[in-house]
Amino acid sequence: MKAKVTAYQARTNLPALLIQVKAGKCFTITERGRPIAELGPPQSKRPSNARAALDAFLAFRTANPVGRKVNIKKLIEEGRE
Repeated sequence: MKAKVTAYQARTNLPALLIQVKAGKCFTITERGRPIAELGPPQSKRPSNARAALDAFLAFRTANPVGRKVNIKKLIEEGRE
């Protein structure tokens, strides 16, 4: 469950809240008892292993070579069969 903080508390304690967010904690910011915002780590993160992603791409490119002289019109027509 997310901890609740008021908008005033969030404004005055933002540096401390951000330290806790870095540790993985999430907060719901409220105003007059109603939630108005969420404070937490980003939902989408970059791949943790960029080297593995690059290696996978290079392996795919090696297994599926495309020459420099690609006839796009022919490829489109082949797909319409």
